[in-house]
Amino acid sequence: MIFTEEERMLQSTVRNFAVQELIPNALEADKTEDFWHESFNKMADIGLTGITVDSQFGGSGAGYRQAAIAIEEIARGDASSSVNLIAHLSLSTSTLNEFGNQDQKQKYLRNMASGKSIGAWALTEPGGGSDAASISTTATRDGDDYVLNGSKMYITNADVSDYMIVYAKLDKEADYKSITAFIVESNTDGVTISPLKGKLGMRSSTASEVIFDNAKVPVENRLGDEGSGFKNAMTILDSSRISIAAQCVGIGQGALDLAINYAKNRETFNKPITQHQAIQFMIADMAAAVHSARVVTMDAATLKDSKLPFSNEASIAKLIASEMCIDVTNKALQVHGGIGYFKDTNIERMFRDARVTTIYEGTSEIQRLIVARQTLQQYQ
Repeated sequence: MIFTEEERMLQSTVRNFAVQELIPNALEADKTEDFWHESFNKMADIGLTGITVDSQFGGSGAGYRQAAIAIEEIARGDASSSVNLIAHLSLSTSTLNEFGNQDQKQKYLRNMASGKSIGAWALTEPGGGSDAASISTTATRDGDDYVLNGSKMYITNADVSDYMIVYAKLDKEADYKSITAFIVESNTDGVTISPLKGKLGMRSSTASEVIFDNAKVPVENRLGDEGSGFKNAMTILDSSRISIAAQCVGIGQGALDLAINYAKNRETFNKPITQHQAIQFMIADMAAAVHSARVVTMDAATLKDSKLPFSNEASIAKLIASEMCIDVTNKALQVHGGIGYFKDTNIERMFRDARVTTIYEGTSEIQRLIVARQTLQQYQ
């Protein structure tokens, strides 16, 4: 993979941070099921919480190639930290950066870019995940406010957030064309946030149920025009899939690192298991899969930065990288043998973390539908 000098410097900086701060503490953070504040604050200190935000609002003004490089390195050290960053940066902060007006950006975006404020992005509902158009949360105009009623589910960062980007229908019976986005301050009266416990993986990243009970949101906190929310959300998801793909590459690379380090020191039949062809073939397959996923991820990011169509490539990257992530962590655990099956090993944590990647931000099945539809259109 060819990187510019600036990209290599970024990679080195984030990798050093991950090695020094994340890897030594990830297991303990995983046990708590609490948001890892120290990790988030230190990511903010090195400029990651606003890396793609316009420089006039305190961000770095970098592109998605740089964001992908940073997210890969964070996930290589701790996948939960990368989830916290992606939900804040690629979803909520990016929505404000792309669709907020100047007043909204001045009020909210600067603090989000610096990491002083934490963002969440509330689209998914209890009865609707992949079918985002079917949301039932409503926003009813009442003078200078909108009144929100409904609930959201599995919202990352919600319980620690200062602001949430919330999607609601202006008419519950209407189709997706009435979906509108709002900036909701998390301490608003009528907003109840309940953390959900018991996740299989990504345990130092929190997910919550969010209930709106006559929660009033000022009209000036509407993002864009009425009815623009669904289109804007799909745009953000296209971009964020690049971030998820980068996260998957990081988890896969981290698992490969662990497998190789373990295999070099583990002996059977009086020699390191790296000298057994069966292990060599597994390592070769893992290395090839990680490299391939990295290539398609950076291709999608490059297209995005070049302002070229990238939606299909983002779905391809998310599909390939997430399925690679599960396969590679599985193989890496196999290399570890029995010890890999026990808690208190980083490979066991990575194995659990990997499983969700084919589910969130569009399941593998949804990605296949997107890729199939766009591919078939080319032959019409």
